Amino acid sequence: MLRGLIQEVPLLISSLITHASRHHGDAEIVSRTVEGPAADGSGAIHRYTYRDAHKRARQLAQALARLGVKDGDRVGTLAWNGYRHFEAFYGISGMGAVMHTVNPRLFPEQLVYIINHAEDGYMLFDLTFAPLVEKLAPACKGVKGWIAMTDRAHMPKITLPNLLCYEELVAAENGNYEWPQLDEYTASSLCYTSGTTGNPKGVLYSHRSTVIHAFAAALPDALNISARDVMLPVVPMFHANAWSLPYGCAMVGAKLVFPGAALDGKSLYELFEAEKVTVSAGVPTVWLALLMYAGQEKKKFSTMNRTVIGGSACPPAMIKTFQEEYGVQVLHAWGMTEMSPLGTVSTLKAKHLKLSKEQKLAIQSKQGHNIFGADMKIVDGEGKDLPWDGKVFGDLLVRGPWITSSYFKGEGGDPLRLDEKGQGWFPTGDVATIDPDGYMQITDRSKDVIKTGGEWISTIDLENIAVGHPAVAEAAVIGCFHPKWDERPLLIVVKKPGAELTREELLKFYEGKVAKWWMPDDCVFVDQLPHTATGKLLKTKLREDFKGHKLPTA
Repeated sequence: MLRGLIQEVPLLISSLITHASRHHGDAEIVSRTVEGPAADGSGAIHRYTYRDAHKRARQLAQALARLGVKDGDRVGTLAWNGYRHFEAFYGISGMGAVMHTVNPRLFPEQLVYIINHAEDGYMLFDLTFAPLVEKLAPACKGVKGWIAMTDRAHMPKITLPNLLCYEELVAAENGNYEWPQLDEYTASSLCYTSGTTGNPKGVLYSHRSTVIHAFAAALPDALNISARDVMLPVVPMFHANAWSLPYGCAMVGAKLVFPGAALDGKSLYELFEAEKVTVSAGVPTVWLALLMYAGQEKKKFSTMNRTVIGGSACPPAMIKTFQEEYGVQVLHAWGMTEMSPLGTVSTLKAKHLKLSKEQKLAIQSKQGHNIFGADMKIVDGEGKDLPWDGKVFGDLLVRGPWITSSYFKGEGGDPLRLDEKGQGWFPTGDVATIDPDGYMQITDRSKDVIKTGGEWISTIDLENIAVGHPAVAEAAVIGCFHPKWDERPLLIVVKKPGAELTREELLKFYEGKVAKWWMPDDCVFVDQLPHTATGKLLKTKLREDFKGHKLPTA
């Protein structure tokens, strides 16, 4: 082999913030904080630059090193989108440790499992989650310290023997820190899946995968981010690294605006206008609230020209409203935690530009074509490739330099499927079609997971709780259409002979057993449930039988 004569410079996350500081040092990072005194619980607006963030990220790295954090150690976060969380993205990974973003919306038992499974040595948390942390701490014995992401004046009054102040830790360091030159395959960050079957599984990203993903995500036919943009990521930084936006924006020098905990339509709109936001990203539920506010108040967007919508399928009506009423281009995207997460974006090709609005909308409503680095195909039950004709559907498989090869600590065995060439493909669990132009559309999910507002709910967990009631013989949970949340759980139950049980009693039985947003919206009683020949619940029949069911919350 003849090797090229090119410098071997590793692809490192620290290089992104170094570049932003050096070449876009005065570009702003604006955050709505969670410290008071606003009536809605949000705080004042904080603003500084990439240059400032770079120094504070290095100070954080110094502080963590002083606390004993070493290469490969996991450091967790329970935080909203804000400047301190942004610093943690770079300070933790940059020093060679592993940034573990924890989803605070999960049920406490799941949070305890995730924190313990990851072996987080320290946890950083926003003030919003102080009561939650106080409950979690006794069961998370491996955590050496809980770091409140605030200053001394706003420290929470909670009982924790190892409570530390973020600002005091950072202020004690000088920032004269050189980022280590790590191997680019070094683990950088850790995100857990939502645990649709069994316990949540960890996806361990590398510096190399993260930087390559940021490159691809910023491309014109992907998210199209540049130094001329002002990006407000509504998607949480605990959702697959906020879809890579904290990395991609630093790479190109885009101004960043972080909304903190105030994600209602009014608060978002005001921040969009005040900071002259040009592009945003989030799940359909967030945009529904924003569009409702804008419609009721007869507002228009003065600078925002496009938004990325993912996490759940975006309704065509939402795409149409954004584009025709507000002049905001919709980039319908799809991906998974296991994919870092971006896989496809539904941008138009040159030959589509002359199509009618309806024809364009039909294309944009699909999950889109793959971006470079995320290859995909559909296969039948035997693993044979299926044609790209937009009609035949099969199991969707993906592969690429930012797609997981296995789960953290080997959970769930080897997920990859080998093709005839011995190449490993990751099974997404989705069933999809791909048209001749390469546009993918998800038609179903091989798992019966319910997606609600961008979050996933396990039907198995909900069924097991129902069966735990003394009056329940058998139970099934399916997703029912909901105009705001996309899907919500419907509980279908067979009572034990002679048992007395009301809808209200069974729904109340869930209280304290799952997170509130996991609780079924409705319950119906039937004489029997349909089963397959092997005894499994036939949920396709249930979905057909109840497709017209109207939830009381709809």
